[in-house]
Amino acid sequence: MADAVTAGASRALEGALPRVFWLDPDVPGHDVPEPAPTLVGDVFADLAVVGGGFSGLWTALIAKERDPDREVVLVEARTAGWAASGRNGGFCAASLTHGYDNGAERWPEEIAELERQGRANLDAIGETVERYGIDCEFERTGELLVATAPWQADGFDESAKAMNALGGTAEVWDGERTRAEIASPTYLGALYERDGVAMVHPAKLTGGLRAACLRSGVRIFENTPVRAIGSTSTGLRLETRGGALHAPKVAWGTGAFPGPLRRLKHYLAPVYDYALMTEPLSEERMASLGWKGRQGVGDAANLFHYYRLTADNRILWGGYDVVHHYGGKVRPEYDQRPETFQRLAEHFFTTFPQLEGVRFTHTWGGVIDTCSRFSGFFGTGYGGRLAYAAGYTGLGVGATRFGAQVMLDRLDGLDTERARLRMVREKPLPFPPEPVRSLGIELTLRATAAADRNDGRRNLWLRSLDAMGLGFDS
Repeated sequence: MADAVTAGASRALEGALPRVFWLDPDVPGHDVPEPAPTLVGDVFADLAVVGGGFSGLWTALIAKERDPDREVVLVEARTAGWAASGRNGGFCAASLTHGYDNGAERWPEEIAELERQGRANLDAIGETVERYGIDCEFERTGELLVATAPWQADGFDESAKAMNALGGTAEVWDGERTRAEIASPTYLGALYERDGVAMVHPAKLTGGLRAACLRSGVRIFENTPVRAIGSTSTGLRLETRGGALHAPKVAWGTGAFPGPLRRLKHYLAPVYDYALMTEPLSEERMASLGWKGRQGVGDAANLFHYYRLTADNRILWGGYDVVHHYGGKVRPEYDQRPETFQRLAEHFFTTFPQLEGVRFTHTWGGVIDTCSRFSGFFGTGYGGRLAYAAGYTGLGVGATRFGAQVMLDRLDGLDTERARLRMVREKPLPFPPEPVRSLGIELTLRATAAADRNDGRRNLWLRSLDAMGLGFDS
């Protein structure tokens, strides 16, 4: 049986394009805009935004919404949405803390407020998409956390009760109810949050935000990496290859690419995540699955999978492997990893054996800005003239909008509900320097895999990390 699954997975991967599906211009409906010009010479602004992913685009757009007369200039090292913002699974979550449980453990006295602000943030994303006419396939589907081993369902009842006490819409399903919703022989139960997650086409969302920024008067320069930061009498000077951007205030939203903002390197560990995309499923294939609610799905293992349907009924299947390279190296050749794609494909057909014969059309990877507390963190530099947000650890599609507001609040000197949160005021514990960093990450990943094999039992290494508030997750 295992040999048949392996062989079927290999056949399914034959001919798959080593290309990010969301960014593939050859897919019908994928309109890729012409790149904005490169910055040349000296450019002046009231606010400089560095980074053209979700973090930077939300910051630039909200800055213009707050003050339409403010001159906002955004610079991006490649093209908008090229990195993590255009490569993720498209799970736009209300959670600001990488899930309720993580937030409740780290900030128990604030979790009610964090959950409230998170729901308001997701509502605002939906309203923004509608107001600006952004066609990003936004679907408020909710998310299923499925148990594929008995130990994974432990705590579902307690989590649902706590979430609902704070205004959530969580339901606990047994195996039969779960399999009736999505037909997989591996499902033993689920925790369903009906209103906490929307599915989006991430590249269409970044493209729509980019277009909205341009219509609002934001000036965008692409293929313009910032090489150095310097202080001037009037603010900061951001040196680029062909010129410089001058501004009294700078918002830094570059994710896993800290560039010359060296302080971020202590808090971030770039890790690679990988995904597959199937061909569109026929009506018969879809009927064999059910999945009429079109929920996003993740399993409750420590090394987990995430998957969802696209608008044309493909299945994106990703996660499980977490790959860190020594020294935090980020290289184009790391975007493809055949051994991970084979493993993911085998897991796919184990989960959905009725889809035997389905082909994968795209394989890709991307780097995630992981931090030790799993959720975004915030700070300032250069005497408060620069604000940054980073460390979303794979759950930044929605939370980056919150982070954009935090950066603007700080740059504008505003005392807001966001700014007063302990979660916002505190930093995560930094990762140790090399070689201890890579050794620790490798030990943690091995221990995490062992915990999944041993009914979730965490060894002394993992328990010690838990006690210190450190961890590692995809």
